[in-house]
Amino acid sequence: MPRPVDSFHAASRSWWITLRAWWLVSAVLLLSGCATFAPNPPQDQGNICEIFREQPTWYDYARDSEDKWGTSIATQMAFIQQESSFKSHVRPDRKYYLGFIPGPRPSSAKGYAQAQDPVWGEYREQAGSLFARRTSMKHATDFIGWYNRRSQQQAGISLSNPEHLYYAYHEGAGGYRRGTYRSKPHVLRAGQQIAARTHRYQAQLNACEAEFQCRRFYQVWPFCRR
Repeated sequence: MPRPVDSFHAASRSWWITLRAWWLVSAVLLLSGCATFAPNPPQDQGNICEIFREQPTWYDYARDSEDKWGTSIATQMAFIQQESSFKSHVRPDRKYYLGFIPGPRPSSAKGYAQAQDPVWGEYREQAGSLFARRTSMKHATDFIGWYNRRSQQQAGISLSNPEHLYYAYHEGAGGYRRGTYRSKPHVLRAGQQIAARTHRYQAQLNACEAEFQCRRFYQVWPFCRR
């Protein structure tokens, strides 16, 4: 017959194992929860009106960034479509050795704007906050606006020139001034695609922007955002 003290120790051990299991499950859910509950990428990424109809707060974030930094909403969204296809937690694919051994990622880029660790750190110190997240659309649009304003100041690129803003975004202001993008066909192609997408997004937004400016109950004409 087991002694009471042995039963107590067995019960305590069982309780501790259960508690530890729940702690591990909670930790996994916490780490993956942001990705789990992140918005799905828009179904029609070729139409900015449909993008904002699916995610109307994205319009507010992009408009706030435009008001603050000067990069148009259409340009911001064209950048994000190019960089991440509106996937919040996307990162560059790892290299695999022998087909199955995971190796390092080619860069630290992450999130909607595919910002890398060093420049994201600069953004958080200079313009964002310590709690800014690359997986947040609000912070991603603000980051793009901040970066393009810096490209304007450091490399003299007009904020209405999305193609060359993207070259500086990819290469940095120093690389842009040295013309490093000219020897990279994939960067040239991406810049041209962004210019075309910006033009298309802007034309679409001109026809539908009013519905996002005045969608809240307290946004009554003539006090809607303009």
